[in-house]
Amino acid sequence: MEAYAVLETGGKQVLVRSGDKIEIEKLSVEVGQDTVLNTVCAISDGETLRVGTPYVEGASVTLTIDGHKRGKKVINFKAKRRKGARRKVGHRQELTVATVKAIA
Repeated sequence: MEAYAVLETGGKQVLVRSGDKIEIEKLSVEVGQDTVLNTVCAISDGETLRVGTPYVEGASVTLTIDGHKRGKKVINFKAKRRKGARRKVGHRQELTVATVKAIA
């Protein structure tokens, strides 16, 4: 089994392997630069699994930023029946597209 890590970013947990392309909530890093995330909840080298409380000490994931984009529009619609009360709100999340360079 290959190495993987579970990292937390943007309030969500993402399972990543080396070479994966991921979309996460926007990071304030320029395109083409590398960034290191230390919020690793679990890490495996293929044989042993280390789980943090809440994060694994000394573990990190290096990402290369490929670009930024806007996500798919999410519509929130609420209506009260027989009252004519309606509410519609749309939201588009800013995303960062990144490639996992290394898991350490």
